[in-house]
Amino acid sequence: MADPIIPDDLLALLQRVDTPTVCNAIEVAQGKRGFDAFTKGTMQCSAPGEVMVGFARTAKIAGREPPNEAPDVIRARRLDYFRAMAAGPRPAIAVIEDVDFPHCVSAWWGEVHTNVHKGLGLNGALTNGVMRDLGDLAAGFPVVAGSIGPSHAFVHVRELGTPVKVFGMEVQQGDLVHADRHGALVIPPDVIPDLKAAIEKMWAGERIILGPAKEPGFDLEKLLAAWADFERART
Repeated sequence: MADPIIPDDLLALLQRVDTPTVCNAIEVAQGKRGFDAFTKGTMQCSAPGEVMVGFARTAKIAGREPPNEAPDVIRARRLDYFRAMAAGPRPAIAVIEDVDFPHCVSAWWGEVHTNVHKGLGLNGALTNGVMRDLGDLAAGFPVVAGSIGPSHAFVHVRELGTPVKVFGMEVQQGDLVHADRHGALVIPPDVIPDLKAAIEKMWAGERIILGPAKEPGFDLEKLLAAWADFERART
């Protein structure tokens, strides 16, 4: 199967807009409310002003308890993990489920791993697990995580390339993911051809209400007039 492709103009747009914008635009593209492939709950973000978008490279980790497999098996799987992260279509982000959730204690994401993954060509990480080394993480490699903590504990890789779940959002390897300080979502493949136009349509609709709301003399009467036009334009 051919690698998935994001049109260059859409990719450039997705790299500029926040995740709530993409979430709303997906509903515009679908022509209905009810899109549900997003994280549920408050997450931690290492770089609040940055956005990540890319095809998911998935894995599962654990670390609350020592692994029960032989050390050479654990080491071989970790090396296979790096091989898997280096493979696949780009742009890409690491999407890692800590199976100890909601009692995660082992920080997979810190100074070393963010620099290693950035060097392997990934542009961010999404996890329900722990991050650390705030202030020393790789520049331009945002991490959206479930929590912050000091220890790596007994962290080890459990699975590679399997479906994962992060804050209620299911992710398959190869899914197109958008994430920022608000959380993350999976972009359905069928909306990709229409997503840029949907974002632009949504912006045009918002200007109908935001323009008057920011002008001097805005009042209820002007709101009601603008809102009628806004309702006709929105999904």
